[in-house]
Amino acid sequence: MKIIIAGAGNVGTHLAKLLSGEKQDIILMDEDDEKLEKMGNNLDLMLVNYSPTSINGLKEAGVAGADLFIAVTPDESRNMTACMLATNLGAKKTVARIDNYEYLLPKNKEFFAKLGVHSLIYPEMLAAREIVDAVKMSWIRQWWEFAGGALVLIGTKMRETAEILNVPLHELGGRNIPFHLVAIKRGNETIIPNGNDSIKLNDIVYFTTTKKYIPYIRKIAGKENYADIRNVMIMGGSRIAVRTAQYMPDYMRTKIIECDFNRCNRLTELVDDDVMVINGDGRDVELLLEEGIKNIEAFVALTGSSETNILACLAAKRLGVTKTVAEVENVDYISMAESLDIGAVINKKFIAASHIYQMMLDADVSNVKCLTFANADVAEFTVKGGSRITKAPIKDIGLPKGATIGGLIRNGEGIMVTGNTQLQEGDHVVVFCLGMMIKKLEKYFN
Repeated sequence: MKIIIAGAGNVGTHLAKLLSGEKQDIILMDEDDEKLEKMGNNLDLMLVNYSPTSINGLKEAGVAGADLFIAVTPDESRNMTACMLATNLGAKKTVARIDNYEYLLPKNKEFFAKLGVHSLIYPEMLAAREIVDAVKMSWIRQWWEFAGGALVLIGTKMRETAEILNVPLHELGGRNIPFHLVAIKRGNETIIPNGNDSIKLNDIVYFTTTKKYIPYIRKIAGKENYADIRNVMIMGGSRIAVRTAQYMPDYMRTKIIECDFNRCNRLTELVDDDVMVINGDGRDVELLLEEGIKNIEAFVALTGSSETNILACLAAKRLGVTKTVAEVENVDYISMAESLDIGAVINKKFIAASHIYQMMLDADVSNVKCLTFANADVAEFTVKGGSRITKAPIKDIGLPKGATIGGLIRNGEGIMVTGNTQLQEGDHVVVFCLGMMIKKLEKYFN
């Protein structure tokens, strides 16, 4: 597959690094030579030093034979223009990064497709949705729904109160167990567990289950005493903060702290009247106390500085906040954020890359999610008639090492799987795998 990535910024370079190891034909283009030089020579990709809106540059990159053209520069207009040019020069499919919510409205989809922009991605909006999912429950690190919530993925950290510590997994309940433990993040290692593995203190454990059994997961994880979230404080008035405030459930009360006075005035126009906007420095402990942080259950740090966000969450934890979420765009800081135990981490690059990666797949995949703390991905495949995955029970299919099936949705109902489960045409199957292995799993579902 020939893929051209226009824009060597954070999203573009991260995506290029992910895809370069998959034996795809990757071309990264940018007019900034310094950005391209930072990519180094150890990646299997081609660098093109041209503007993505240059017709000659696009021809030089070989856009006429491109299966996918991805424009992810910081400039929305350039991305749209680059996609229009790429389509007219022969690219089969285009994706543009945008920051205008109106473009995503269904009535505009056909209009943009006619112009040559086939798909749109708005990383800030995707990030906001993940933040809202993260703060809905104080005791989880990650939450993701499949097929409208018929099956859910929960990631939570094991504390001393967990009932399932140091117990071999095969002793946790047998065939009728109402969850599937799909992965364990332990230190810097992600484990796809078997029956002989056990959960250790401070592991981040990923479960798939149905909504009916979420209270049971909460109980065995020892998280029943965690307070429900009703009050949220957001530090930083970024676009992500605005979207997050807009997506918050009605029962949650939200405050935004922003140090720029003019931005505060703008925020009051962008968010609902019930969202309180405060002009001040979110790092000021006295201000936080004055604004009632002792009564806040969730603190979300969304400034442009990863370091500031991490430190702010640490301060909020010390002031008694149960749930903290930090936007950490510097990938090198993510493991540090986990070691400091700051809570959930949001990274726009990972989120955008997951959505774009989904577009590359030949199989019918409706969702792809990159798990921020774990070097792992989750995908929702739809089983095709006659595909390899339907030929035998799951235990006899021969899935590659590092992959496991977390559950399935059949006729709208979430179902746990065992090795003897036989998949059928039309099933929605949740697959958990290490690294970027999803492409290798396509042959089982096609």
